[in-house]
Amino acid sequence: MALLGKTYHTFSDEDLMLHVAAKDSKAFAALYDRYSGRVVNYFHRMLWQDEELAQDFMQELFMKIVHKPELYQQGRPFKTWFFSIANNMCKNEYRRREVRKGTANELPEQVMGESGLGIESNVDHTEFRARLNEALEELDEAKRSVFLLRYEQDMSIKEISEALECSEGTVKSRLFYTLKMLNSKLKAFEGIGAMLIIMNWINEWI
Repeated sequence: MALLGKTYHTFSDEDLMLHVAAKDSKAFAALYDRYSGRVVNYFHRMLWQDEELAQDFMQELFMKIVHKPELYQQGRPFKTWFFSIANNMCKNEYRRREVRKGTANELPEQVMGESGLGIESNVDHTEFRARLNEALEELDEAKRSVFLLRYEQDMSIKEISEALECSEGTVKSRLFYTLKMLNSKLKAFEGIGAMLIIMNWINEWI
């Protein structure tokens, strides 16, 4: 997309935010194109597989950006700031539901789907996902968020640390705990494509 000499798709996220702060609607559209799909998928997995809620949260997040661009701290990587806000929105929704329903630690009925694991087509997806979801339901929100940011959003340990405002050691600890737990819970599926992916993840930390 080029306009008045500006080729927005070549701009860094941080440069686009500077233009958004200057009321540049084309820069905002470029950021939206880059991140709307990624963050709606994150919300969908974090918020009980509720597609409508995920879309609402995505729109709310981008409205924060367009109406309050001053919230962005210049010099901070945009991606970590962006997912930090997304994570805080999820936390607030958990708290709101706990107050309203009197329940704690509500977790998605289905956290990981085919796109997140790359399961081979000849594998019984349904049974594996059911067992995986049961295992993930044992996680708290913090561990689940770290897991999704690392293996779905492909964020580095440093980026996750900055987004969630915790130490890199804490991120590594949460990932290691989660992956070891998955390895233990899903032993029956050892050898299939999805399980091999999990084993490769674990090997990152051994």
